[in-house]
Amino acid sequence: MSGKQRKKPDKAGSLSVEEFVRHLSQEHRMLVILKAQLYGGDWEPMLEDLQNRLEGKPYIFKLVNRIQDDIERIRQLRQFEQEHGIDLADYVQLDETREE
Repeated sequence: MSGKQRKKPDKAGSLSVEEFVRHLSQEHRMLVILKAQLYGGDWEPMLEDLQNRLEGKPYIFKLVNRIQDDIERIRQLRQFEQEHGIDLADYVQLDETREE
């Protein structure tokens, strides 16, 4: 969990968060985990890394070849977090990113 203050979702909001998390793709889940583990729980440095990679500038972490797709996924995930006042990393576990 990052050091940022988060409001706890109410019961109605919690159900919608759980539903959202249940339907995340493996790619979305991996981005949430990477944000938490490599970028201090902040989307902005991760987006900067991806943009820098697209522009041929130095970047911190080689993520995946689908940079544009990941940028769009991050925008969706960040928007959901902001709308619900949560951090999806509190809901997505690393072992959930493994395909069976």
